[in-house]
Amino acid sequence: MRMVCGAMRVLIVTALITLAACGPSQPPASNPPAASAPSVEERVEERAEEAAEAQERIAALPAPYNAANYEAGRRAFGQCRSCHTIEAGGPNRVGPNLHGVFGRRVGTKPGFEYSQAVQGADFTWDAAQLNQWLTNPQTFLQGNRMAFAGVRNETQRRDLIAYLMVESAPED
Repeated sequence: MRMVCGAMRVLIVTALITLAACGPSQPPASNPPAASAPSVEERVEERAEEAAEAQERIAALPAPYNAANYEAGRRAFGQCRSCHTIEAGGPNRVGPNLHGVFGRRVGTKPGFEYSQAVQGADFTWDAAQLNQWLTNPQTFLQGNRMAFAGVRNETQRRDLIAYLMVESAPED
């Protein structure tokens, strides 16, 4: 038994010497701290600043759109998002991308296949045309493929059009 204990001691001492010979363990290389995500308060503040800037752009629009509510227009655009994108370079979906729509001739967004009714129409999109379209797309231009009943509420339509005027405008 003494021999086993002695052998065991030798083994333990050898292991300790071997470990000691390896030197002190190095602390792991410190990684630079990851950029922390903004706090909820910072995100709320940033969103409020963006909304205030957007509301200032709304105030610069011609009447009656200068009295619109940006946030209400953004919410109203929620009805449109399933079929349309609005950002520069955004894809066409079921409907065409709406970036730069104001001042664009109807039915001319590259890469989108329009109905015969839209292709045969002859006007340029402006707030008045869009107001009529959004009131009831099917009666404004019969035969178009837009499956949307329209925005019947005049204030919601005004807010939506003002939002589109601000958000679809090409960069300066």
